[in-house]
Amino acid sequence: MLKKIALLLFIAQLTACASIGPDIIQAGGNDYNVAIQRTSDEQLLLNLVRLKYRDTPFFLEVNSVSSQFKLISEASLSANFKKQQTPETVGLSGTLNFTEQPTVTYLPLHGNDFIQKLLAPVSLETILLLANSGWSIERIMRLTVQSINGIPNAPTASGPTPKTVPEYTDFLNIANTLRGLQSAGVMQLAYNKSETDSYPMFVFNENSAHQETLASLRTRLGLLEQAKYKVSLGQGVSDDKQGIVISTRSLLGVMYYLSHSVAVPEKDKTAGKVTITQDAQGQEYDWANLTQGLFKINSAAQTSKDSVIGTNYRGTWFYIDDSDLDSKTTFSLLTQLFSLQSGKAEGITPVLTLPIGN
Repeated sequence: MLKKIALLLFIAQLTACASIGPDIIQAGGNDYNVAIQRTSDEQLLLNLVRLKYRDTPFFLEVNSVSSQFKLISEASLSANFKKQQTPETVGLSGTLNFTEQPTVTYLPLHGNDFIQKLLAPVSLETILLLANSGWSIERIMRLTVQSINGIPNAPTASGPTPKTVPEYTDFLNIANTLRGLQSAGVMQLAYNKSETDSYPMFVFNENSAHQETLASLRTRLGLLEQAKYKVSLGQGVSDDKQGIVISTRSLLGVMYYLSHSVAVPEKDKTAGKVTITQDAQGQEYDWANLTQGLFKINSAAQTSKDSVIGTNYRGTWFYIDDSDLDSKTTFSLLTQLFSLQSGKAEGITPVLTLPIGN
């Protein structure tokens, strides 16, 4: 009888270990995934706020994550015998202890290679990759392009907050036009490959419904009437009017550009902690005019329940509103651009190890 009870206890312990182990892997893996992703987003937001205050940005990357789980189970059996060979009473007791020992290693992102990639202009290949991955050409160009055929997109916004209002209105109209043509299937970014040369290009499909829009766009960009235009990096306008010249921002320039959308508390403005941009009439310029429909970082005295991403800095809560879909979309694009441009090494990839002990 006692042997049968002991066998049942042993089987119960094995069953508990077998069912808990997979649950730990699933729960632990998901929790670490969410925590790492959220921490990375908060760090990127924090650095945008730092740039607004002209503070130095700093990047940490999760180098490794290891977590050891220990499951210790004990069971005991007691019986009360008198004169009979079978016990009058049988007692069962047991304990189950569960412990976790996580270790997280952070690696600062610095060094000559990282800094160079942070300051290097965004490549045309990156723009083409993003445009053909479903991203809006308008959103991509507003973030990454400083000028197109000599038409500026707030080039002074690619650094610390300037004292004068940036020039961008004509560029914004062109970006909006390109987005409309992209949505209609009239325009696309492609890569031309031949035996002698390869380059990205804008391709316009002639469509009677958009003839007027295409003609207006060519006039504004100073282009001849044709279907394909070679795209190259540089300044100014193509000499033969058969190409489109683009100047791109660096990754740091993109971050500076977005940092101007930070809603700085009035107390920090009064204290002179940020630069106040003034228009021609000497009035404070509202940077929301530049980043409208693109990005906005709100501020509050305390944590906001409406925030999807937020961080405390200089005694203020800075956040992106959960209902601000445009800002959330742009922030997602920024994270992808950061991954593409910063050139993270394979050794930095987070590794999750979950050894399960019974």
